[in-house]
Amino acid sequence: MANVMPFRALRPRPEQAASISAPPYDVLSTEEARVMASGNPLSFLHVSKPEIDLPQGTDPYAPEVYAKGQENFALLQAQGIMAQEGAPAFYLYRQVMGDHSQIGLVALADCAQYERGEIKKHELTRPIKEDDRVNHIEALNSQTGLVFLTYRAVGVIDKFVAQRAMVAPDYDFKADDGVRHTAWTVDDDDGISFLCDAFAKVDALYIADGHHRSAAAARVSKGRLGSGGSDGFITVIFPDHQMQILAYNRIMKDLNGLSQDEFMLKLGEVFEFEDEKQPEAKSELALYAGGQWRRLRFKPKYARGDTAEDSLDVALLQHHVLAPILGIGDPRTSSRIGFVGGIRGTAELENRVDKQGWACAFSLHPTSITDLLAVADGGGLMPPKSTWFEPKLRDGLFCHNLQLL
Repeated sequence: MANVMPFRALRPRPEQAASISAPPYDVLSTEEARVMASGNPLSFLHVSKPEIDLPQGTDPYAPEVYAKGQENFALLQAQGIMAQEGAPAFYLYRQVMGDHSQIGLVALADCAQYERGEIKKHELTRPIKEDDRVNHIEALNSQTGLVFLTYRAVGVIDKFVAQRAMVAPDYDFKADDGVRHTAWTVDDDDGISFLCDAFAKVDALYIADGHHRSAAAARVSKGRLGSGGSDGFITVIFPDHQMQILAYNRIMKDLNGLSQDEFMLKLGEVFEFEDEKQPEAKSELALYAGGQWRRLRFKPKYARGDTAEDSLDVALLQHHVLAPILGIGDPRTSSRIGFVGGIRGTAELENRVDKQGWACAFSLHPTSITDLLAVADGGGLMPPKSTWFEPKLRDGLFCHNLQLL
């Protein structure tokens, strides 16, 4: 049973939604955010990454950073550029990226269900990142980062959403990256009741992206005893059949003291080789080294694991190559490994190797949503950087203000 709740969203005025909305805080470096927000005082990056308005070199976790974010956030509201809805509602949020379209429900998920494990996770969180989001929520007294949830699709919900998306939208704009963002409000009693009742029959919600945001919201809720609206956290909930997952690729600084010939010989014990091809299915990946791509297919005895998480290609690569051959015991902490989201394409992997001095790159086949749900259902944890979801949810379009303590 999934408990979803309507809420009074804090939102931009429609004519300024495009200027305010910004990529999520955690996909940009401080310098990238500084450049992107330059010349746009309305950009939500002034709220989500407020260190861009302080001197270069400022610690992004310093108290003055959160204070600056609160100041910028308050100014948007004081000027009437962002305003809170008068009554609780649900919202629909559609994104179109090329040929891919996805439309989800903007709602509050239940912090108590999260704490009980009924909203299922598949990743560990890092304390410093959790603390950062807790401090951000407490400083602003608002949840400004959307948590990306999914569920096994339900036909009646799909039909309802499709019908409600046939009317004129609240927002409809194309961002600089070419992704189109459209939103609608569901504020009538019948629509709200339908969605609450329909999701009450959904077995479980799953965190696709936003583990630190949800963990932080739950911590704030616990500290406030669920008061002032802190019992819920802001989410967009998409059906599983609309999810688009791209690969999360690996690059290596060195070959752990091996020559390239020695490295290839060791890989030959684990894989069957083909030339000049990218991975096309599970149990395949591609290696770029020495100016050449080779497709690698795990030999049968290496192509499976004992659990759902151990059977993922990212886990098989870690268990059979990165750890025993390249000496990467913990990819979370090693400085010898890097991660490149699939949205950047294989050209970025080639650039890192050919021009930036990396030793080799592994291009992976994307993890499937079926595998993600299986890992979460089994209570397992995926290796770090296993999934890259696209398109990304924009910050600034929907916020959840908490009542002052």
